[in-house]
Amino acid sequence: LVNKYAGDGLRVIEIYKHQLPRLAWLITQLSARNYRFILYMDDLSFEDFETDFKHLKAVIEGGLGAQPDNILIYATSNRRHLIRETWSDRSDAGKSSSDDIHHSDTAEEKISLVNRFGVTIYFPRPDQQQYLEIVRGLAAQYPQLQMPEDALMEEARRWGISLGNISGRRARQFINYLLGQAESSHQ
Repeated sequence: LVNKYAGDGLRVIEIYKHQLPRLAWLITQLSARNYRFILYMDDLSFEDFETDFKHLKAVIEGGLGAQPDNILIYATSNRRHLIRETWSDRSDAGKSSSDDIHHSDTAEEKISLVNRFGVTIYFPRPDQQQYLEIVRGLAAQYPQLQMPEDALMEEARRWGISLGNISGRRARQFINYLLGQAESSHQ
């Protein structure tokens, strides 16, 4: 999609976690440009001792400046709340093992980052039938994969079981494996 809309002025900039302290500066620079930007952060998450998430919170919503209309912030994460939580984080105020007097405020601050993103898209783990459909769809994109469908499905099941779970990522890895096998057999 980036290439498709590049002619219309869309640009994507990947931001890494260590760059978050400079995010406000970057947004100021980009807001004056005659392009539309997606600032993209892949696999974003924070450990409970990290504080850089506060820079991101302030930039998304919470600063005094108006949000530029030519910039969106997208992030992917394997964590629903982005910041590591422990069971003690969820304990009632006063029952915390830390010295935090306002324990519930601290817990809320951790959850509030994810709430600043306007839209959250959750991809649940597929069941076996969905996993096999993903494999089938991916395999159809590669005519060099000459494998009967029943053999493809059986191998896909074994692949998922051997790795301990099934997912869209596992389906992609399986197809990549088959492509590698097909390529090496033709050499």
